[in-house]
Amino acid sequence: MRLLVVEDDRDLNRQIVAALEQAGYVVDKAFDGEEGQFLGETEPYDAVILDLGLPVRDGSSVLNAWREAGKTMPVLILTARDRWSDKVNAFDSGADDYVTKPFHIEEILARVRALLRRATGHAKSELVCGPVVLDTKNGRVTVDGNPVRLTSHEYRLIAYLMHHQGRIISRSEIIEHLYDQDFDRDSNTIEVFVGRIRKKLGIDIIETVRGLGYRLELPQAG
Repeated sequence: MRLLVVEDDRDLNRQIVAALEQAGYVVDKAFDGEEGQFLGETEPYDAVILDLGLPVRDGSSVLNAWREAGKTMPVLILTARDRWSDKVNAFDSGADDYVTKPFHIEEILARVRALLRRATGHAKSELVCGPVVLDTKNGRVTVDGNPVRLTSHEYRLIAYLMHHQGRIISRSEIIEHLYDQDFDRDSNTIEVFVGRIRKKLGIDIIETVRGLGYRLELPQAG
């Protein structure tokens, strides 16, 4: 899952990005509203963390521009403003959640997980496909209760497929959501990762849909 953090406090930006990356996300970052707006309009993020008090262009204007442009990714607002009216304005502008500074990084991680679950139609922190369980809180995958050791890229791929069960996902979409904007992207590596994941899971729940991409679902009986 690929995220964007727009926060002008460089230390705080770094802390949030580091925590998200450690939790298994791919993260891009911006330090002002203009750069953040451009990235949000041109890159396919699964969720955005957006500060309101940004230089060049404030966060409210950025959020309004995204929504007017038809961008629907979940947005978590960060701000030092704690008046109820500010929260109401943020939600009316299209925000999905709101956190007041100072905050604990663990709260940000939990809210991001919740945003991603809701955006893909899941209610619980554990995503299940037959014997395969993805624990989004702890970043673990198990099969029949047995842990599966995955590399960071393998985990990101199975997590994206688990969040979008039953839908055909193209290679290009997977690439866009697995790598940050500066990564040298190669579509051939996706096939390699899929092969490794199938072998490690020991159950073939990733279907190759010829010419279209991949779909995660339980194989049909018989």
